[in-house]
Amino acid sequence: MKKGLVIIPARYQSTRFPGKPLVLLKDKPLIQHVWERAIMAKNVEKVIVATDHSGIFEKVKEFGGECIMTSPFHKTGTERVAEVAKKFDFEIIVNVQGDEPMIEPELIDKIIEVLNCEKISMASIYEVWDDRDEFLNPNTVKVVMDKDEFALYFSRSPIPYSKDNSTFFRHVGIYGYKRNILFNLVSFPQTFLELKEGLEQLRAIENGVRIKMIRSDKKTIGVDTPEDLEKIRKVLK
Repeated sequence: MKKGLVIIPARYQSTRFPGKPLVLLKDKPLIQHVWERAIMAKNVEKVIVATDHSGIFEKVKEFGGECIMTSPFHKTGTERVAEVAKKFDFEIIVNVQGDEPMIEPELIDKIIEVLNCEKISMASIYEVWDDRDEFLNPNTVKVVMDKDEFALYFSRSPIPYSKDNSTFFRHVGIYGYKRNILFNLVSFPQTFLELKEGLEQLRAIENGVRIKMIRSDKKTIGVDTPEDLEKIRKVLK
């Protein structure tokens, strides 16, 4: 089985939470938690943080991680990942978002296993949630799938509509790509739905790329806002 390259895009100027990668969680910067989880994955050969900020670069070096400075002009994390991926000869690349400090190493392994299948070119993760507040929260990304668990659509809106309950599939910020698909994606212009929703994975959907979704039975909390960080602190306590 081919092992993968994990790239963690870490941008300092987050719209909803500036400086997010460097905020402390249990005396460690957020980006260090993500890096430590990623290096635990068994199917990963190399883990690299990709950033456009010197403070993040220095902090990653300080805790012993590998970091590469990238262009400050990228519009998406995928573009930042692709810039770094070009420097290495890996067939499978995994984009672990820098705001997922609770990501399970087993999920990274599972994505790489799935991408070793010839017919799968892109994969991601979902969780089953039953929480009305999260269902209505635009910072929580929802996904709907076909019967074979390929993504049909991602949205910040509550989908699918349900008058009876709020059970939904929450998208987790981790993507795996075959090399050619990653470079194809960043060559496409930004799309209508991608810009409307503010979700870069919709560029793949709009260009006919099928995204295989993998279920995780462990709930995680991504950090989109300072309030999310407080939720994680409570969980860790």
